[in-house]
Amino acid sequence: MSTILPSNVPNVRIRTLNDTPVRPDGAFVLYWMEGARRLTWNFALQHAAELARHHAKPLVILEPLRIGERWACDRFHRFVLDGMVEHAEALAGSDAVYYPHVEREKGETSDLVDALAARAFAVVADDYPCSSLPDTQREAAERIRVRMQLVDGNGLLPLRATDHVYSSAYHFRRFLQKRLPDALFSPPVRDPLQEAVPEAPDALVSAEAERWPILAPHELSSPKVLEELPLDHGPAPVSYRGGAGAAMRTLRIFLDERLHRYADQRNHPDAEACSGLSPYLRFGHVSAHQIFEALADQEGWTHANLAEASHGKRTGWWGMSEGGEAFLDELVTWRELGFNMNAHRDDFDRYESLPEWARDTIEKHETDDRPHLYTLEQLDRAETYDPLWNATQKELLSDGRIHGYLRMLWGKKILEWSPTARDALEAMIELNNRYATDGRDPNSYGGIFWVLGRYDRPWPERPVFGTVRSMTSESTRRKVPLDRYLERFGGNG
Repeated sequence: MSTILPSNVPNVRIRTLNDTPVRPDGAFVLYWMEGARRLTWNFALQHAAELARHHAKPLVILEPLRIGERWACDRFHRFVLDGMVEHAEALAGSDAVYYPHVEREKGETSDLVDALAARAFAVVADDYPCSSLPDTQREAAERIRVRMQLVDGNGLLPLRATDHVYSSAYHFRRFLQKRLPDALFSPPVRDPLQEAVPEAPDALVSAEAERWPILAPHELSSPKVLEELPLDHGPAPVSYRGGAGAAMRTLRIFLDERLHRYADQRNHPDAEACSGLSPYLRFGHVSAHQIFEALADQEGWTHANLAEASHGKRTGWWGMSEGGEAFLDELVTWRELGFNMNAHRDDFDRYESLPEWARDTIEKHETDDRPHLYTLEQLDRAETYDPLWNATQKELLSDGRIHGYLRMLWGKKILEWSPTARDALEAMIELNNRYATDGRDPNSYGGIFWVLGRYDRPWPERPVFGTVRSMTSESTRRKVPLDRYLERFGGNG
């Protein structure tokens, strides 16, 4: 029986989903790109390209965009389509076959995957522990009669470098100090397709394309592609574009113009010191390794620094600027703490996943008087008495994001204004996932659940919140400048 040869991708990043062998007479290696939507710094594409070269098979890259995903809307579709246009143009005339598929009826993607898998040597897909993708992949692995592997390219630390859920950032940082240096020595290759793969015959996927057409770049970029789809047309596309090109421009602006202010001013909405990278990380348009390398180059941080850390001579990000350290704490500690939860618990998005102390104190105060209660519809329309909260919601509605510090306040006030913590959680998930370009992601769920006590500790007891940390608009306005922010988003109460 033919087997898959060893990969240059670390074994800890590869999972095999079924016991089915590879198909020696398969026509191509299929890479199902849906979690890491990028052509560079991509472990899954690297693995698929290596298989294609080792076994002398053409490579087919299928990038689907599904309408069956909950909260699918014009906003998220347009962001993903921007990246698909880039991929179609970059791979035009290459040896690999790029197959962009925009689903028009629910379930088309599954049918297309099955059809391609029926002729494939093996199937490689992205190991992304959120949204409906894991269930879709498990179901596909049970149906198809060929080997299917998932490859984790989510963060600097492999998802399965940990064997349990970490309950605090403090303990996770200590773990990172021991294990992260080794992971940083094993990054993905920058350009997995720089070395040629076997050339694909012109008619390699013509039978599938006749039933499920391959859209040209001008079709992918046309507004008509959204108008004709059965999507939620409420959340409009945002002003910033999706795709790897936009991600790199955003990264460059952050490093050149904002990094030196990040440590001191990232919590100040008027300072514009945040990176703006979370939407691109969420859709896989940029890699955490890619961001880390660009930051390390900017900081003059070398492998010598990394060697010091790996041998225990230094701790933390020794040699980085204050801004660099603060940014990496967000990119690595807090972002990957969310992925740690999703990788090990299926109930990451349910109230029961909160720590026991948080549930106990919240439920103890469930009957406390709440002077203001708002329905989901009122919150959605930013119809509260609080001008600052209204401004945060309006930012979410128009820009698809909320400034990081104010997003904490946004969630804390929803908890205060909801009949129960379960109602608050439902409202936060619905509003965030419907409008936020970085929503429906482990990092995003981590932030929502932090509002209710996950990763935090008990604080002095207060009405409604109990010992869960509270925030007020009044204290926030005393701490950070907000004049320009309120002027921009018009948070009238």
